Amino acid sequence: MPVRAPIRLRRHRPGDMGWVVHRHGELYAREWGYTAEFEALVARIVADFLDNYDASAERCWIAEREGKIVGSVFVVRKSKDVAKLRLLLVEPSVRGLGLGKRLIDECIRFARRAGYRKMALWTQAELTAARRLYEAAGFACVKRVKQTGFGSKGLAETWEREL
Repeated sequence: MPVRAPIRLRRHRPGDMGWVVHRHGELYAREWGYTAEFEALVARIVADFLDNYDASAERCWIAEREGKIVGSVFVVRKSKDVAKLRLLLVEPSVRGLGLGKRLIDECIRFARRAGYRKMALWTQAELTAARRLYEAAGFACVKRVKQTGFGSKGLAETWEREL
């Protein structure tokens, strides 16, 4: 049986944000039928992160295996007491290896150390695998609203957990 190369997490660096936008646009179009409107939303989130980045309160992790990016996630400030988990993505080639859980756990640890009291996130009801990860990490859905944009076919959800 071949030995799998480890997946390492690192902070973002120049060029990574283009990958984040590209892979969200491509994967969500292929897997969920999302439109370019979703890619534009991701680009705005990434631009806001870079424009307002505060290393003491915000973070982006890039997951790599053998020099190739295979995932990402962000923590951004929503308010003084609330962190927001954003843009979790795990490449299909590494799904099922625990990377999603690992990225979420990193976000929670970082948010606690940064002094946040709560963490929130926004997702779509059809993203069942991600929703299972969030629930396993202690998040609960606190709000659902009909989603009509970017090709989503269901409900937008807000999830939260205490830190």
